[in-house]
Amino acid sequence: MYTIIQVPDDAPEQPEQLGTKPKFWFWDATGRHCLFKEGRPNTGENWAEKVCCELCELLGVPHGHYELAIWKHHRGVVSPTFVPRGGRLILGNELLAKFDPDYHGERRVRAQKHTVSRVMAIMRGAMRFAVKVPRGVQTVLQPIPIEMPLGYSTPLEVRTVAGVFIGYLMLDALVSNQDRHDENWGLILSSDNRLTLAPTFDHASSLGRNEQDAERSERLNTHDQGRSVERYVERARSALYSKDGEKALTTLAAFDEAAKLLEVREAKRYWLGRLAAVSLADFRGIFENIPASEMAEPAREFALKMLEINRLRLLRSAGGVGTIT
Repeated sequence: MYTIIQVPDDAPEQPEQLGTKPKFWFWDATGRHCLFKEGRPNTGENWAEKVCCELCELLGVPHGHYELAIWKHHRGVVSPTFVPRGGRLILGNELLAKFDPDYHGERRVRAQKHTVSRVMAIMRGAMRFAVKVPRGVQTVLQPIPIEMPLGYSTPLEVRTVAGVFIGYLMLDALVSNQDRHDENWGLILSSDNRLTLAPTFDHASSLGRNEQDAERSERLNTHDQGRSVERYVERARSALYSKDGEKALTTLAAFDEAAKLLEVREAKRYWLGRLAAVSLADFRGIFENIPASEMAEPAREFALKMLEINRLRLLRSAGGVGTIT
């Protein structure tokens, strides 16, 4: 059973402004700088974050680590920072605005410019990020390449940063993550001016976590194909677009479009191979370790069914069908 961390009452050091949910930074007992993020009551955000974290472990996807937690009767998750001391996280909206003068404004204004092609151009290094570095008595702008996530043991098949990001998009399709917006991916700029891909993070809008148990049970047992879990996952929308002004892509379509790039084909095969090697028993083992206080049985069965269906959809889209055992 996954541990629920008790965050001390006096833990808060500073609030975190980014996002919509109450959250704060604190130092844990082991000296790690951690973020406590409170989940909204009755939304499943906490278990969704933890389940996605464990799925990343199964698949080998670089990710932020999350543990279930409670602070002053407020339930949430705790995540140690993945940004090294002196570094900073540069989010997608800032990156895209540097290369597109029209990419600005509030999220709803720029959302339809958040296209797969723009994001993958950054991942491919087509738009080299420039940082100020000291050179003698002057500070000049110098382009630097994007490196692999910090601490990531790169498989031979995943040769590029774009190849790693494909793994993030496969995860989105697997869990029906509908929140891969331009502030939910980014790069890390370290104090020594190294620029690395940030691990994937913030997966709370996944696995139907916001549905009511009665709705889940009805969809699991209906004979109406329009109300089935299969139809439910088919409608899952990414926060990525194909072209400006068009409708957001489905999570599967976003993965497929990004994976068309020639230089990520080997990485695509690698990630789908990792997915094919995962069994339904592996999925179920994760859910069995979520405490009953965090997740009711209908939510477990519904999320597990989503994973089963999405796994097969991903493998079929690659031209082969995997069998879950």
